[in-house]
Amino acid sequence: MGLREMDVADMIGAYPTCQSCGSRNVLRDAWAEWNFASGEWALGQTFDQCFCEACEQDTSLGWEIDKGYRTKRIRRLNDAMRRGEAQYGSVMITQGVQGLGDEALPLITKRIEEFSAFSSDNDPHGEHDFGKIVHEGTEIFWKLDYFDRALKHHSPDAANPNVTHRVLTIMLTSEY
Repeated sequence: MGLREMDVADMIGAYPTCQSCGSRNVLRDAWAEWNFASGEWALGQTFDQCFCEACEQDTSLGWEIDKGYRTKRIRRLNDAMRRGEAQYGSVMITQGVQGLGDEALPLITKRIEEFSAFSSDNDPHGEHDFGKIVHEGTEIFWKLDYFDRALKHHSPDAANPNVTHRVLTIMLTSEY
């Protein structure tokens, strides 16, 4: 079952399909305008009429999500967050981690950055959003959550870094 076009307007990994047969080979009527600056035709406006090349008839569009693509993109964004390369992100530490001392935090964050022991047990969705490390005998969990940019709600699309603020939380396992 496809999604309505308005539901996927900003979703990464969405693609249109024919509502009759499910084919990806759909066309949509549009105007093109000559761009004098670039010397090329540029899409001007799209219209509602669509045609399916597979079933050779006018159609309405459905929308599907490429879940594998989205998972890989979220994983790459999460890995970037762990390395401190996220455009919109915060790191939160608990009182227990703070209590380990100022010298411990750089070592802990370096271990989280280098963490690669992902498995189906600790990463069932393949997003690299949770892990456990040990620092000087102390077990530490880290996890990533996805919020909207205002940090008031869940992100509308965790695969889209422009609408997502990632929060990396580092805590003692006893604080989980």
